[in-house]
Amino acid sequence: MVMTATTIEQTETQVDWKPATLVKGETPYNWPFQPKVALKWLKNYLFGPIALIHAGLGLFTWFLLTPSLATMQTLAWDWVALIYLRNVGLLFLVTGSSHFWLYVRKGQGSDFQFNKQGLRENDPRFWFSNQTWENMFFGIVSGCGIWTLYEVLTYWMFANGYVLFPVEWLESPIYIAFLFLLIPHIRAHHFYFTHRLTHWKPLYDAAHYLHHKNTNTGPWSGLSMHPIEHLLYLSGVFLHWVIPSHPIHACFHLLHAGISPTWGHTGFNRIQVNKFKIDTNYFHYLHHRYFECNYGNLDMPWDHLFGTFHDGSQESKQRMGARLRARRKR
Repeated sequence: MVMTATTIEQTETQVDWKPATLVKGETPYNWPFQPKVALKWLKNYLFGPIALIHAGLGLFTWFLLTPSLATMQTLAWDWVALIYLRNVGLLFLVTGSSHFWLYVRKGQGSDFQFNKQGLRENDPRFWFSNQTWENMFFGIVSGCGIWTLYEVLTYWMFANGYVLFPVEWLESPIYIAFLFLLIPHIRAHHFYFTHRLTHWKPLYDAAHYLHHKNTNTGPWSGLSMHPIEHLLYLSGVFLHWVIPSHPIHACFHLLHAGISPTWGHTGFNRIQVNKFKIDTNYFHYLHHRYFECNYGNLDMPWDHLFGTFHDGSQESKQRMGARLRARRKR
């Protein structure tokens, strides 16, 4: 499963940029097991800039921006609206700031940009004839709406004793911390299977097509989905109804689902602000370009196991083509 860093061409067309090396799947799932690779992955998983942004926002949101469970015992428009507006604010903070830096201020020009044609404007395929406006609409209205719906329902269940195994800080601090750190990895497994499901033709035609209108993506493309897809994509929070959990886990689970798609859809391989950098995601860009590959995250084993891993090489493109031709013949 380990990919070699074979050098490939920098450009494929006049508008395409790609990394100088092939995508590598260096994760704990590599076989035979490689301790150095696993430790490198773990260091980035726990202490990489994206991980620290997510964890910091999760803690800040739970402790400072979430009503008390006593308040949430009774459904009321005031605290529900507060959570919705908070979620919209989080989306603007992460996704909006990334879009502003990359596409409005153009803070790094076209450095590390996959497709220099940019985002679509005056294009009737998109609502409002504008890719960014459509993306923002579905992210804010449907994405934050269903995020809030699931969050409110889950808090209400915790507050009224309807979850199966609630845990308390003083009883299980180590377990609570461990599950908090594990949530991004749990989410990655859930994402692969729900995403693969949306490529089933009836679901693709009914819902997932909307997300894939973004063949060239921007930060707002990440959460731009049909409401049906949002219902599936955000459903991982249901796990906390049936396993030992604290409400902070539900808060972080949904927050992570809401803001993490930003990084895989920036349209750039890296966000660079002076000396600070965030490496983003060529792996998922390939999915938007070719549709039938890289359904999961790079650190998941599933694309390797099911033969859909695309490392950016011509060989991967040929294998994908052969797989699709064989499928059409069935």
